[in-house]
Amino acid sequence: MASLLIQARDAAAAARQAGQAVLEAAVLEDLVTRYRTITAAGLAANLYRRTATANDARRIARRFLALEDLILRFATRPDLDIFTNNEAERTIRPVKVQQRGSGGCWRTLHGLADFAIVQSCLSTAAKWGLSKLEALRGLFNGHAWLSPGLEPAG
Repeated sequence: MASLLIQARDAAAAARQAGQAVLEAAVLEDLVTRYRTITAAGLAANLYRRTATANDARRIARRFLALEDLILRFATRPDLDIFTNNEAERTIRPVKVQQRGSGGCWRTLHGLADFAIVQSCLSTAAKWGLSKLEALRGLFNGHAWLSPGLEPAG
């Protein structure tokens, strides 16, 4: 499965470089067919085994079957460069660092909510190419920046 996903990632990257919004139908069909075959084989190979490892293998095979659309989204939408979750991990890292510095827990739910709002604003500002300092100034002065699609009408 890992090899197949790497091949799918490379095919999506090649399509992106070629300016294509979708993979060729034959390539995508081959990837999806192989994905389903590998997943079904993994489930069948561990269906009657009763070990902890087999339980884990069945669980992951079932998730691969159930979440096929999400797992293969990077191949079905090669215009999106979403093979890894590194961006999501970078987004939550400040929360985990703060939590570690606070003794492993948040003192109040309100404090956590405030921290999450500030982090969300900083993350959004960075993604839109805005200065984090200006985003914080606006937020704390009651003029939080909104993306163009989210600005209130009127």
